[in-house]
Amino acid sequence: MKYIEKYLDYLKVVKKYSDKTLLSYYDDLIEYNEFLGNNFKNILNIDIDITKEYLKYLYERGINKNSISRKLSSIRGFYNYLVKEEILTSSPFNSIPNPKKDLYLPKFLNDKELNKIFSVCSENTPSDERDTLIIELLYATGIRVSELVNIKVKDIDRTNKSIKVLGKGDKERIVLYNNHTSRALDIYLNDAYHIFNKKNSEYLILNHNGGKLSDRYVRMIIDKLVRKANLDIKISPHTIRHTFATDMLEEGADLMTVKELLGHESLNTTSIYTHITNEQIKKTYNMAHPRAKK
Repeated sequence: MKYIEKYLDYLKVVKKYSDKTLLSYYDDLIEYNEFLGNNFKNILNIDIDITKEYLKYLYERGINKNSISRKLSSIRGFYNYLVKEEILTSSPFNSIPNPKKDLYLPKFLNDKELNKIFSVCSENTPSDERDTLIIELLYATGIRVSELVNIKVKDIDRTNKSIKVLGKGDKERIVLYNNHTSRALDIYLNDAYHIFNKKNSEYLILNHNGGKLSDRYVRMIIDKLVRKANLDIKISPHTIRHTFATDMLEEGADLMTVKELLGHESLNTTSIYTHITNEQIKKTYNMAHPRAKK
């Protein structure tokens, strides 16, 4: 356990991983350590046969390929850390490839659903002004909810309609917004922001007490707007992020630009959205082409 704890400390202090990511690593490594214990093996004394046994164990439990890949990545990182610290001379997991991932197509909103949500946004109260800005920002920029709630007023360039956001791994990037968002931002900053900002906060999105709005509260706001729009769907801030990416690609944006706007490290992560747009093309073709309908 002490080596796992040292590794998690390294990820937290040096790599600056989020608490959520650290918890995933912890769960994966504890599960692996328990597997070794049940098979009377020491975490520092394993070979290729044990790694294959563990992979077999995961498959037999019916775990999907994406989760297996994540677990192997956690364990591989752990052993590479032990090699780096000269506790081990080699990592037994480097010779074990990840299974080919199942294709996961993210859920996104169609135009009708998106327009219904925007149609129920209003500026009747300070809370309405804030909630409207939240939806506008999420769709205009494609940012993560964690990035949204951490936007500081000083990070906004209202002249160039851009925002500096802090993404995964503390990586900064610039995202852009449009005239609709600019209007919502002006209304909020001129009114609701001053009402909410009782503690001289540097953050943009505030709660009624003047504190930074939580991720959970943003999700509650979205749920409220979905109900108000009489939509029988369940969406999250990430659904709006998926919608942003899908709409950008459908309207002709290139993959590299969308990758940079989303803050993805790998182009492979962004390329999943090309599958969505291809599926939409097929669906439209089958609905519209005279011979396809027969």
